[in-house]
Formats: sequence, structure tokens, C-alpha cells
Amino acid sequence: MGAQRKAPKASAKKKSTTLQYLFDLDAIANGDCESPSHDSEMEELLSMISICSFVFTFTDPEESPAQQALKRHKLNQVLSVIRSSRKPLEDQILSPLFSMLADNLFRPLPPPFSASIPSGLLDEEELYSLYSPAWPHLVLVYDILNRLVLSIEPQILRTHIDQPFLLNLLNLFNSEDRQERDALKNIYHRIYSKCAFYRSFMRKSMSDVFLRFVYDTQRHCGIGELLEIWGSIINGFTLPLKEEHRQFLMRVLIPLHKPKGILTYYRQLAYCVTQFVHKEPSLGGVVAKGILRYWPIANWQKEVLIIGEMEELIEYIDPEEFVRFAIPICSQIARCMTSWNAQVAERALYVWNNGHFVRMTSVAMEKVLPAIVEALEKNLNWHWSKAIRQLTLDVKSVLEDMEPVLYSKCLQEINLRASATDQEEEKRKLMWERLEMAAANTQLASHSCSTPVSN
Repeated sequence: MGAQRKAPKASAKKKSTTLQYLFDLDAIANGDCESPSHDSEMEELLSMISICSFVFTFTDPEESPAQQALKRHKLNQVLSVIRSSRKPLEDQILSPLFSMLADNLFRPLPPPFSASIPSGLLDEEELYSLYSPAWPHLVLVYDILNRLVLSIEPQILRTHIDQPFLLNLLNLFNSEDRQERDALKNIYHRIYSKCAFYRSFMRKSMSDVFLRFVYDTQRHCGIGELLEIWGSIINGFTLPLKEEHRQFLMRVLIPLHKPKGILTYYRQLAYCVTQFVHKEPSLGGVVAKGILRYWPIANWQKEVLIIGEMEELIEYIDPEEFVRFAIPICSQIARCMTSWNAQVAERALYVWNNGHFVRMTSVAMEKVLPAIVEALEKNLNWHWSKAIRQLTLDVKSVLEDMEPVLYSKCLQEINLRASATDQEEEKRKLMWERLEMAAANTQLASHSCSTPVSN
């Protein structure tokens, strides 16, 4: 695929960005030079911007490396001018400058390379970590945009960065180049911080990306980076939380536990959820119950992570809220303790090393201990891993010391249930034996009746 249009040729008389050139430019800005010089410098800057507006594919062998190098040089010159300028750039410069940025940034992203590779064959750090051949140019374009966002007043910025511009930036978060996503994250967050009038729109746009990812595509490269932005946003929420923010927690963040690709953004997701519960502990029980709905069934790595998240959430949950949700939470932990996957069982057993978790559980011990004791006894009798059996003994010792009478009562109830089950099984076995004997007798009688009598 060729270049989009014919590449402009370099002028032999173009000035480089020397110290004298920058001093002259500053003098122009301060009105110390005649207007013809100012006009010529403006024309030169516009010429550089025009050269930078040309877009290379970096995949076409017919593209000239010399022209690519020229464009990179001009981008560096434009960046130097913006950095050195002590006065705001005029609109006749800003308009073509933002058009140039849009020409370079807003391009169709290539089909995802990692889509053809099963995620199980890639390490978490390798997912979505390819590098674009255009990055040597793009990094300068992002630096220019970042500098403009930092230096321009919000109301002026609003005339050049509108909602379509923001949506185009948001679409670029699906780039597989991690460097590009990091640059986008910093710029998008700075725009959010500086332009208060766009905050509601930007929050809604990011929420739409999350929902489309969860319920439709299940593939997006930039979920982690977007959640990092949200982590900072959540930190800035004031109390009491607005209903909009609570809805975002329950309708967007909690369902993000569902996709298979959670390993690539789990750290950022857990941070966002924990920040909500830290700000408003009364949300803790509802959040825990919501996560239980998306508990993984056949993915041990997700299960280990979510056990850890649940343990961290309990650090912030209000004790009264925990009592309401203690049974489903501890029942799930008990099921994990008996998992045949040693990593899952080990992580669930280690929860009982958390002093805060044990103290919280002690408030509802009569409700939760029966399920825990049953899981411990099952491990001691049946689990294949010697290490898990040893950890089970350690947890059993802690709980017996803490609640000796209640533990003994639970054990007796388990033994009674086991005895009743054995008796029921014995009765069922005897019933089947009688049925088999009756069937055999019936068949024998039928056979006797059908046998002819000889004379």
C-alpha cells in the first residue's frame, strides 16, 4: 500500500532550530522585530506543519526513507518551537497544528495480531505488547499534543479538541503498541483534569468501551490503561458518592470480572473496586455479592486472583455489612478450600492467616463455621496433596482453639449426617437387593410356566 499522497520535497534553504532561531522567534512574540520577519517565521512554521501532515504507512517499500527522516526532523522542529514559545500560539497556527495531529493519529488500526494466538500461549506481559513501526514519528506527535494540552487555556483548547476528537483518541486505546497506549493514557487523563466541561462525556465514553468489551467483543487492548485513568478519577470522588458513580461500580466494574482476559487488567480493576469500598464501606457487601455472581468455574488463575480480591475487600467492609453476606462469602471460600487444584485450595486456606478476616468471621461464626468444618474434614480425608492436608490441619487447629465447643458441635453434626447417609445408603442397597430377588423369582416362575410337560 503506497503513501496517501505525493511526499513533499525538502527545501534546500529551510532553517534548522538553532538557538539563534529560537531567540529570534521569542523576539517576534514580544514584538521586538518588524512584522515582515514575523510573517516569514509564521510561514516557515506553517510549512513545517504542512510537511508533518503527510502520513507514511511504514509498510510500503516504495516510501522514501529520506522523506521519512525529513518528516521526523520537522516534527522535532515543531516540538522545539512549541516548547520554547513564551506566549500562546496564535489560532492561525493552532488550527493547522491540530489538523496535522489528527492526520497522524487518527488512522485505522491494523487487525490485532494477538487475535490469531490463543491467550493461553502468551504471557500476561506479552499480551497486547507489539510495537508499531510508525512509533518514531508517533511519539513526537504525542509529545506535541501533550505539550499543547499542558500549555493552552481550557477555553481555547475547547475550540480545537471537541467530542469527536476525544472519541477518536479513545478509539486509539485499542492499539497493540503499549507505548502508544501509555502516551494516550497520560494525554487523555490530562484533558479530563483540565477540561471539566468534558468530564461527564469522557466518563460515559469510557463506560461504553467497557460495556462493549464485556458483552460483545471480549477483546480490547487498552482496558488496563482506561482503568488506570478511572482509578485516579475515583480517588477524586467526594462523599457521599453520586448515584451515577454507584451505578458505574455495579453495572460496569463488577461485570468486568466476567471476561476471560481479566488477567491483563485485573490489578487495575481490583484497585478501582477497592477504592470505591474504601470511600464508602457500606458498598462492600453488595460488591462482594456481585463478584460472587461472576466467580470462575474452570479457570484456576482467575479463581486465585478473585480470592485475593475478596480478602482485600473484607479489610474495608463494614462489620454489619459483613454479617449480612458472611454465609455466601465463607461458603465460597470453603468450596475453594476443597478444590482439587492445589493453588486454589492453598490460596483459600491462607485466607485464615489474615487476622482481620478471622476477627470479622468470628462475629458470624455460628453461621459460617459448619461449612468451614465440613471443608476441613473433607480435605483431611480425601485431598490428594500432602501440603494441602498440612495446611488444613493448621487451620483446623486455629479454629478449634478459637471456638472449641462450637467446632466440636459442628463435627458431631457432620458425623451424624454421615451416619444418617450411611444408613440411608444401606437401606437403599437392601431395597435394590429385594427388588433384584423379586425380579429373579418372577422370571423363574415365568420360565417354569412356559416349559411344556412331556407325555
